[in-house]
Amino acid sequence: MGIFSRFTDIVNSNINAILDKAEEPEKIVRLMIQEMEDTLVEVRSAAARAIADKKEITRKLQALEQESRDWQSKAELALDKSREDLAKAALAEKSLVAKAAEALSQQLKAVAEGLDKLNGDISSLEEKLAYAKSRQQALIVRHQTASGRLEVRKRLHDYRIDDALIRFEQYERRMDDLEGRVEAYDMGGRKDLAQEISDLESTEAVEQELRALKAKRAKKSSGAQE
Repeated sequence: MGIFSRFTDIVNSNINAILDKAEEPEKIVRLMIQEMEDTLVEVRSAAARAIADKKEITRKLQALEQESRDWQSKAELALDKSREDLAKAALAEKSLVAKAAEALSQQLKAVAEGLDKLNGDISSLEEKLAYAKSRQQALIVRHQTASGRLEVRKRLHDYRIDDALIRFEQYERRMDDLEGRVEAYDMGGRKDLAQEISDLESTEAVEQELRALKAKRAKKSSGAQE
């Protein structure tokens, strides 16, 4: 796959769509960022080679321009010396040099245009890379939070919890039955001596209070008749 096709695939990727399909978003984000960084290195390397080519072509053009001037000077010298044949030959060489220079000029133009595109690609990729890095931690935190919530929901809907609750209710019922059996043994049973004496004491206290109340009422009634 070429540099530019890889570059296009990466910068046009929808991060959220990739994360939706990923079982491990953290790993996917790291791989995306690594891929983008690797591609950026390759694009920069391509730009470096293009810059080197531009410098080399420029040097060759300068050499051809100097050679063209030299042939021009030689043609003029030949004419000055009445050597039209040599002047014609010198101009022919100059023409060849001009054609070579024109071809190099076209190459230089193509390299310059390629450099402009590479510069735009690098800027775009750097923006995408910065964007991905800025969202990396937030996306990881979101995934961890969502995974934690999902795990809680799964546990809440786990049949084992329902079974445990059922068993707990059954245990409570058994305890109710056990306590009921204990209370049933106390029903209708003979009171022990201490309980009977306590009941007698309570009855005697009530009777004493009743006698006191009757005496008080009788005294009040006799006082009223006098």
